[in-house]
Amino acid sequence: MKLGCADNTFRLLQPWESAVEVIRLLDLEAVDVCLMGNRSHLRPEDVRADIPACARRIRDGLGASELQLSDLFCIPWTDFERFAPNHPDPGERARSRALFGDMLELAAQAGAPGMTMLPGVDWPGETHEGSFQRSVEELAWRAEQARAAGVRFSFEPHLGSVAQAPEEAARLCRETQGMVELTLDYSHFVYQGYDESAIDPLLSHARHLHARGSRHARMQAALKDSTVDFERMVAVARDVGYDGDIGLEYLWIDWEHLNECDTLSETILLRDRLRAAIAGEPWRYPESTI
Repeated sequence: MKLGCADNTFRLLQPWESAVEVIRLLDLEAVDVCLMGNRSHLRPEDVRADIPACARRIRDGLGASELQLSDLFCIPWTDFERFAPNHPDPGERARSRALFGDMLELAAQAGAPGMTMLPGVDWPGETHEGSFQRSVEELAWRAEQARAAGVRFSFEPHLGSVAQAPEEAARLCRETQGMVELTLDYSHFVYQGYDESAIDPLLSHARHLHARGSRHARMQAALKDSTVDFERMVAVARDVGYDGDIGLEYLWIDWEHLNECDTLSETILLRDRLRAAIAGEPWRYPESTI
């Protein structure tokens, strides 16, 4: 399991290459390149006009820092409804497919082994099952297109999605006959109060992992306050044959108080804890210094 980091962890650094350089200085191996509408360094609405140029920038930037591209993660906009794959309006779904096609082209040209998108939401005025089944159909189609391009496709089951419960995330994978995989982040379930034993089975569907400290009712927490048993997570991942990377994903955004952690210090602490877990060595929270 290689350790990487989301470029979005250091979104205040400009340009994008500066965030990549910090990840290199942290002695990590890989980068999750994030394309998030209206907020990230590299934004879908900006790069779609020249996909080859953006792909070259990613290849050159990571190559200069001797870092691997672990995942391409696209969230179309700052709300979950715009470009949602399971939008009830066929015209909106067509626009969502067009965006997906451009992001898939970028992933393939940049050399990403896989890409992550969101699964969609429960829509007002219809049953959960109706929204869920449109997600199944659309994500299965996307996974098929991605496979043809040599890219693995996964979705992140997140708070506020059709798959915010562990059993629904697993069901979505099953109902797409295993074509669709997971980008799994324990924090979205820990926040809701799920026991980690209910989350662990999702590791068998995972293509990629995100990691950050969290606890009940707090999506992101400093490691000293986090309840996530990362040693257990690594052990279970190894037991089920997980062969992907772990992307450290401390963020600095206003949603769910995610702007209340020191992303640099917490990334370093979690890096060291995960390295110890992967190596089967003990880890202890460092003593504070004055």
